[in-house]
Amino acid sequence: QVQLVESGGGSVQSGGSLRLSCAASGYTYSNYFMGWFRQAPGKEREGVAVIGSDGSTTYADSVKGRFTISQDNAKNTLYLQMNSLQPEDTAMYYCAAESPAYYSGYYYYRRPWLFRYWGKGTQVTVSS
Repeated sequence: QVQLVESGGGSVQSGGSLRLSCAASGYTYSNYFMGWFRQAPGKEREGVAVIGSDGSTTYADSVKGRFTISQDNAKNTLYLQMNSLQPEDTAMYYCAAESPAYYSGYYYYRRPWLFRYWGKGTQVTVSS
């Protein structure tokens, strides 16, 4: 059974940084996409960044140049390095995975409902 456990959230001031981690277990697929999504109160869940099994990455325009998604296959861990955080980045951040991957990263990051496996989330709060 696939389990995803996020960590690394917290409270920071505007301009600060955080690194989120997502530890995956029971996940042995070779063709997949994994990603980070976020949901603020009263808003729909939105894609932040996704990464494919080939290492290809896709980012939401709002985080390009500030966030970096990466993975350590040896540790079965997904990361999201978040720099220059702004109050509008405040949300619950979720890790998600889907396999097999049929479409592009751009297709997946805009469609969170395509991801079958989800973590419980980690809260990120950015104050001005």
